[in-house]
Amino acid sequence: MIHAIRVHEHGGPEKLTWDELPKPNPKPGEVLIRQHAVGLNYIDVYFRTGLYKAPSMPVTIGMEGAGVVEAVGEAVTDFRPGDRVAYAGALGAYAEYRCAPAEKLVKIPDGIDFTQAAAMMLQGMTAQFLVKRTYPVKRGDTILVHAAAGGVGSILVQWAKHLGATVIGVVSTPEKADLVKGLGADHALLTSEAIPARVKEITGGAMLPVVYDSVGKDTFLTSLDCLRPFGLMISYGNASGPVTTDLGVLAAKGSLYVTRPTLNTYTAKREDLVATANDLFGVVKSGAVKIAVNQTFPLKDAAEAHRALESRRTTGSTVLIP
Repeated sequence: MIHAIRVHEHGGPEKLTWDELPKPNPKPGEVLIRQHAVGLNYIDVYFRTGLYKAPSMPVTIGMEGAGVVEAVGEAVTDFRPGDRVAYAGALGAYAEYRCAPAEKLVKIPDGIDFTQAAAMMLQGMTAQFLVKRTYPVKRGDTILVHAAAGGVGSILVQWAKHLGATVIGVVSTPEKADLVKGLGADHALLTSEAIPARVKEITGGAMLPVVYDSVGKDTFLTSLDCLRPFGLMISYGNASGPVTTDLGVLAAKGSLYVTRPTLNTYTAKREDLVATANDLFGVVKSGAVKIAVNQTFPLKDAAEAHRALESRRTTGSTVLIP
């Protein structure tokens, strides 16, 4: 028998239950993983609350983890027992053992441990496509990152600086401002400030080509007001709730663009997944991007981890240990 965190009905963190289940067996195309670390992400909250619908209930939530291959199903040729693997985008991570599609896995290179791997896969690959593909950040750009002290935000700050951008990070506390400056942000603004006015000051009135926003409803209009005409608003999360703004506002504010990208789309092809992961591993191994695992919780205490995440008590990445 194994243990897993499951949701039987939608609601708050108290709806996360520590259930005993039979140890799974891999089906054709699957791999059985003995998990060493599980990543905590805001998408886990969305599945817990029902904002994102699970295929069935009860559901083992979690999208990201790292561990060792224990067994492989039929037709799996790229992995064998003993391989160190990590993944993102495969629902069911909050478990001591889990089966996952082999096509979702990548091998962990030497020099990266399980905790790092579990902390970086979803957040780091998200940051990769955001700065390399959704809007290719180039030297001389000035960009803005909301929730800059968070998991994806802290990676975005470092990676954009590595690419030569001037980075404005927005955070909720002076302590987080110090943290993002330590990551290389050129400017750290507080959410209590008049953000568009500060951006206008920083850019000499030019405003921004792009804003990276994972907060959602509370910051959407503020983000639009930071953009120059034809600027791109990248809305990649809903921490404060889903955006419901009428699209007519885009015309009024300068023929702006908005996109709502997802990691699943950008890594739907196996070759894109491998390339994205390898780019991430490379920039981490080079030291240009550091993965800060600032909180760990036992997997059985996932409810407390969710409370910390939702109350903005976390910085960097959080990992659950089975």
